[in-house]
Amino acid sequence: MDLLESILLGIVQGLTEFLPVSSSGHLEIGKAMLGDISVSEDSLIFTVVLHFATALSTIIIFRKDILIIISQLIKFDWNEDTQFIVKIIISILPAGFIGLLFEEELESLFGDNIAFVGGMLLVTALLLILADRAKETNNKVGFWDAFIIGLSQAVAMLPGISRSGATISTAVVLGNDKSKAARFSFLMVIPLIFGKIIKDIISGELSYNSANFVSLSAGFLAAFIAGLFACKLMIKLVKNSQLKYFAYYCFALGLLTLFITL
Repeated sequence: MDLLESILLGIVQGLTEFLPVSSSGHLEIGKAMLGDISVSEDSLIFTVVLHFATALSTIIIFRKDILIIISQLIKFDWNEDTQFIVKIIISILPAGFIGLLFEEELESLFGDNIAFVGGMLLVTALLLILADRAKETNNKVGFWDAFIIGLSQAVAMLPGISRSGATISTAVVLGNDKSKAARFSFLMVIPLIFGKIIKDIISGELSYNSANFVSLSAGFLAAFIAGLFACKLMIKLVKNSQLKYFAYYCFALGLLTLFITL
């Protein structure tokens, strides 16, 4: 993978990780357009690096929230911030469980499976329409809500289902405040990304190749910068109930992808 391709895919990952249009789906489409539809070790490492970049951009955007939560957590008080941590833990259980048990089956859906991506983009479009029409509330994410949102995150492991779109839509349909839903959605994915990276490193599935350092660095930087922009933009868009435009985009891209592949 050359430098330009790395930068382009990094931008795609950074934007689509937060915008509700499926980063995994766009990466698969982007790789197919660039002629890289394999699930080789190099491709896997590049994907992990891009996800690490967007996780880091999330930490930067929500650094104040994270520091407050950590400071409150070490006090061992059952306060709102401690409860928030417990909700995050609850939310990552479904995806963590499915990821561990069905890792090979999930990976088989990536790489030269663009028709499946197109179908899942249509599902994402439907979820966004439902969220856009939901009523405004001031409710916070509850413990049961966290588990249901976690189930949505598990489903979003499929390429073409937007993780942010699925989790935010689920939270909003459950009657939660849109801004709080977006905050919860972005923070809940951080433990999963770092957990996945640690698991792959320990298992030996990821190995560093110095020949790819420049491409990996370029992709990382592009994804990180694009992620900072997209995260801030998405928070503003969710507040203003403008998800329907992303639904139209996902619907059009899904149909186009199905038309081309089928």
